Amino acid sequence: MALHKDFPKDPYAILNPEIRWFPADEDLREKGFEKLIPPLVAELRKKVQEWRSNNYDGASETSKALLNWWFKEEHILYNNDGSSYSFRYYFSQREALETVVWLYEVAQVKDKYDLIRYNSTGVLSPQMFTEEWLRFVIKMATGGGKTKVMSLVIAWAYFHKKYEDESRLAKNFLLITPNVIVFERIKNDFEGNKIFFLDPVLPDNGYMGQNWQDDFQVTLHLQDELRNVSDTGNIFLTNIHRVFESDVQEFGPEDEDSSGYFLGDKPVTKTNDSTVDLGMIVRDIDELIVINDEAHHIHEENAWLKSIRDIDNKLKQKGTGLSLQLDVTATPKNSKGNIFPHVISDYPLVEAIHQRVVKQPVVPDEASRGKLKEGQSVVFTEKWRDHINLGVEEWKKTYEQLLPTNKKSLLFIMTDDTKNCDDVASYLEMNYP
Repeated sequence: MALHKDFPKDPYAILNPEIRWFPADEDLREKGFEKLIPPLVAELRKKVQEWRSNNYDGASETSKALLNWWFKEEHILYNNDGSSYSFRYYFSQREALETVVWLYEVAQVKDKYDLIRYNSTGVLSPQMFTEEWLRFVIKMATGGGKTKVMSLVIAWAYFHKKYEDESRLAKNFLLITPNVIVFERIKNDFEGNKIFFLDPVLPDNGYMGQNWQDDFQVTLHLQDELRNVSDTGNIFLTNIHRVFESDVQEFGPEDEDSSGYFLGDKPVTKTNDSTVDLGMIVRDIDELIVINDEAHHIHEENAWLKSIRDIDNKLKQKGTGLSLQLDVTATPKNSKGNIFPHVISDYPLVEAIHQRVVKQPVVPDEASRGKLKEGQSVVFTEKWRDHINLGVEEWKKTYEQLLPTNKKSLLFIMTDDTKNCDDVASYLEMNYP
């Protein structure tokens, strides 16, 4: 399963669909490698490549302006010490965003029936898509910059809704994370809307005739820190556990109010003039895009997906419906191990490692691993002492090799629970100060 000989190490290089990685030996490439990757990806890569080479022909003026700003203009950013550096989005990020825009605006995909037209395997059927709204899945290696893609999608949808007549997109976004750890990471990027200003997400005022920075009026709501809903746009960033509880009941479009099910127990916070809750906010808005981070947690009929269906039903009662669901994950597979049929863009780990977008994994050689012995003890660090010590030795080697390059080497030790994690931490601190 080696990479094509012409696959570039440059993460900014435009990748030809014909040299992309697939999970089989290289001699199978001519025999239909498109059947070994997510069903929609092979055809969409070709369509988007052709569209890119034609300068985004067929897209709206808003989309063209944003795509050109993000991916064709030079961006000079500044560090805290005043030094400057050139910023570019990785090609994988660019391709993901371009694919979303092409499908929505050029191909004018509105539902699963339109999406299936780009199936290269012949195995997709409408029954595999359980939603009645438009859903895209972006597959991207962990560490490949999914958060930046989410910020670009939000900006694109926001300005499309603001500047384009008859846009079916939205200026309200529900950004859902699977747990506290991911929530805190995303919060750090989005807090104060800083990702939109530290990165070149918003074009300069006057670019292509629009005042982008002045017009980007979005209120960020962080879980319990709810503010008054803005008429100009909102991002609701929340942990999924604030969206539903384990004890849920079924709701349908005929129900008078489904927000209680969608959001579980109501988190309450004080604002300047009243007590508000997330359930009330989502119930009252008329347009919404849902973005799921680490979306492999969404299985066919679990509470997460049912909750999104509930919101779509509520919006349909108002004559609209969910504008779009965008999922980003490195492992878009359901509970049976089958890949989500909605995957439209794929940047696999093999490519990310080769292009040094993510860290190169290093393991001890086979001879060293063959000498490892498992200790006869219930104490974690005594049982796995040989393994931990060998890991440290390998880390030291890589650490010293990388010193001249100003890059970090990380030792990653995974344990089965937090008690054993603390045990390993104490052992390392004691033996390797």
